[in-house]
Amino acid sequence: MLGKGSAFAAECFAGGFIGADFEINEDLNRSLPDQWREFNKKFIPVYLAGHPGKSKVTAGLACGALWTISKGISDGDIVLSPDGAGSYRVGAVTGGYYYVAGGPLPHRRRVNWFDVVIARDAMSEALRNSTGSIGTVSNVSAHAVEIETFLKVAPPIPTIVATDAVIEDPAAFAMEKHLEAFLVANWEHTELGKGYSIFEEDGEKVGQQYETDAGPIDILAISKDKKRLLVVELKRGRASDVVVGQALRYMGYVKSEIAEADQSVEGAIIALEDDQKLRWALAVVPNISFYRYEIRFKLVRT
Repeated sequence: MLGKGSAFAAECFAGGFIGADFEINEDLNRSLPDQWREFNKKFIPVYLAGHPGKSKVTAGLACGALWTISKGISDGDIVLSPDGAGSYRVGAVTGGYYYVAGGPLPHRRRVNWFDVVIARDAMSEALRNSTGSIGTVSNVSAHAVEIETFLKVAPPIPTIVATDAVIEDPAAFAMEKHLEAFLVANWEHTELGKGYSIFEEDGEKVGQQYETDAGPIDILAISKDKKRLLVVELKRGRASDVVVGQALRYMGYVKSEIAEADQSVEGAIIALEDDQKLRWALAVVPNISFYRYEIRFKLVRT
């Protein structure tokens, strides 16, 4: 995203770059470690000092996005950027980080923009959901095959391939990715919505697919009284004993890196069904709850 609402898209396309701001006004050339966690440790306090009303969650998102653009993206990577008019421009990153003091989006990378425009309506629903993230940067590598068809460098291959060793059923994993979008859209009508809100900043939900050093948290929520943080893990075809470990890992990260001193951390696993392995695991982890979701399908004659 080239500025809020793609405000600087035209300038970036014309100037051959992508960039970010976040009001961290210094050259980062000597401050870009290989691991983003180190970067966040140094710059989250810098961000919070300049934005005293912001939360640690927002600071983590901002610094993580800044590191990704400045360091995490590699030369040769393909990037998609919305043009603000319903389409996306595509380009290849061609250079390392550089800083333009006083310019819009001063933390920059060189990009060779292709003569390719992708209409949002032409994308699959899954790619639209991934590129429609409200964050500054999202990883859309899972949609490489589809993106390559737009670039006409590879034929479409309608095959689902699982690269995660703990995914039991790749087809179920792909289908159930819609669960997250549906849950977020209908959060207030769920049991969890009665006591928790998806973490927001400036009226925007920033708690969906929150990137951490432990992996992406499906949903990060906060209690109505701001005293409890909730890590929500959606079980999409994964083995039940693995998902408990994932939830605990994310909860540990949130407790260590995000939660304030007076905030506790809880977990919730949402799945289509449970099994004995899951029950055994949860029996000794009282701060993780399990919720089963139901899918109902109805035909209405008109």
